[in-house]
Amino acid sequence: MAEDIFDIPFYESFVRELREALTGPNIVEVKLEELGEKSRVFARETEFGSYLWHSFQSSRLAAKTVYLGTERIRLPHLTAEQEKIVRQAPAEMKKVLAWIRNLPFVKLTRRMGDNPEFNPRCTLYTCVKDPRNIRLPYMWGTLLFEPDDKPGPEITMIHIPEEHVSRQQILTMPEYNLNICLGSDYLGEDKKGFLRQAMWLADERGMLGLHAGTKMVAARDAKTGALKRYGVILFGMTATGKSTWSCHQLMMDHTRGEMTYVSQDDICFLREDGSAFGSEANYYVKTDIVKEQQEAMWHALTDPSALLENVMVDANGKIDWLDESMCGNGRAVIRKDKLAVERDGRLLSIMADSINLPPLEEIDGLIFAFITRRNTIMPFAQKLTPEQGTLAYLFGESTLSFAANPLRAGESVRIVGTDDFIIGSRARKVNRFYDFAMTLADRYPGKVHFMLYNTGGMGEIIETTEENGRQVKKLVRKTERIPLELMAAIQRGDLRGTNRYEKCILGTLGIVEADGIPMDNWDVRRLYTTEQIEYYIDDLIRGRRAFMEEVAEEGLRPEIIAAAERSFEEMGIRTGA
Repeated sequence: MAEDIFDIPFYESFVRELREALTGPNIVEVKLEELGEKSRVFARETEFGSYLWHSFQSSRLAAKTVYLGTERIRLPHLTAEQEKIVRQAPAEMKKVLAWIRNLPFVKLTRRMGDNPEFNPRCTLYTCVKDPRNIRLPYMWGTLLFEPDDKPGPEITMIHIPEEHVSRQQILTMPEYNLNICLGSDYLGEDKKGFLRQAMWLADERGMLGLHAGTKMVAARDAKTGALKRYGVILFGMTATGKSTWSCHQLMMDHTRGEMTYVSQDDICFLREDGSAFGSEANYYVKTDIVKEQQEAMWHALTDPSALLENVMVDANGKIDWLDESMCGNGRAVIRKDKLAVERDGRLLSIMADSINLPPLEEIDGLIFAFITRRNTIMPFAQKLTPEQGTLAYLFGESTLSFAANPLRAGESVRIVGTDDFIIGSRARKVNRFYDFAMTLADRYPGKVHFMLYNTGGMGEIIETTEENGRQVKKLVRKTERIPLELMAAIQRGDLRGTNRYEKCILGTLGIVEADGIPMDNWDVRRLYTTEQIEYYIDDLIRGRRAFMEEVAEEGLRPEIIAAAERSFEEMGIRTGA
């Protein structure tokens, strides 16, 4: 029998001692307003009157995150580093207890969600032995709501940035609603620590926690002229354009009532009636923006209320949003009510009335939009069946770009639901999504839509050669990303009902005309030879099948496996077309 390195009895005793330690006199409960005053002492003021802080850690410690508890919540495979963290966790947790009893901490409680049923009450304990860390609860607290008596589970997080960097780690204890961050001062650990736990708790209550943004869109139906309201749920990994397309107005006609209204940009909780509870009051966004492409976000980022982190600013407080020479992950907490677009000489807010999406019976349709970024044979838009939509959720695909990682350029990246915060079985999430997708499509015929958008390019060719005994990749033919105006037209056309789709080489319906714009220039047969197309399809099938088999080991339902195999057969048939 294999050794169990998880010490369940110790975890139980630790939690009991922790609850008592958190009542000590060295822990000071604070309000958000006083945190703001204290945080600004350590900030730079920018040209916009906003404040900027810098952290020594500028990204999450995903590789150093472990789940401590029973088998149902553990990571399916531990790296050597994660195994070491698990083995040494009891000794580290004893230190945590000692620090909590002696070091200065501030306590801040906030509310996630704004609905009648599920509003996690989130309490963050931050060590301020280094007083500069006071910005962490301030920025995190700005993302959420004031606590009240709305129903919701209790979630606790302990954040001790002062632990030595050689012992950086995230200890997640889902069964105790507890997260511990050690040795990092990155705000994203607080944000995602609470959201990850909330998704787990939502799943436990029959909902489905989704790493996805949400918006409401009003669009004129091309056939009837009626103004229709659609809920949209957008999935996408970092750098695929999820935040961009959450806010983009798609060049629609506002004079005829067409608008996009933003609800959430990160996490929501899907329910059986097609509604989705939102999570946060405000947004934590990347700052590498271009005003012409991300107008609403530009207005929010340049407002004095923005709380900036790791953004390039010169000696005079002038910001360069695109200069990532010192940090490739500039971030900001922005207020949702500052997201606005200029129309007819005045600013119009694009903030939705609610952070929640309404039930399907109250709107004209619900769109599940999966955003990927590929550069070869994948059409810029595919219309999917509910089964194919489930597979899009299962595969959660994107690719590594040549610019980001030349050694791994063109390689597929797959994360179930584009969600790298899943606790426990990934298959359980896919199974639940399948149930929701099939039930909603059956209950509301014609109102549930599944789309896959490629915000990358088409036509790229990368060749792999061997030089001096090692593999070298060469970019033979570069491709440009899809023009922003064209992707806007595609999404606009799907909402208006003006796009045309035909069966494509991937066995799905691929776009051939976008809101009146022919897509002939992106016909895959003009870009590649038959042999090249077959190579890319075979590579896609192999990668998807291997990933499916990996997830299947965690309990993937037979009907989903069968649907995946059917999709492979369809793709195989199409290679000779």
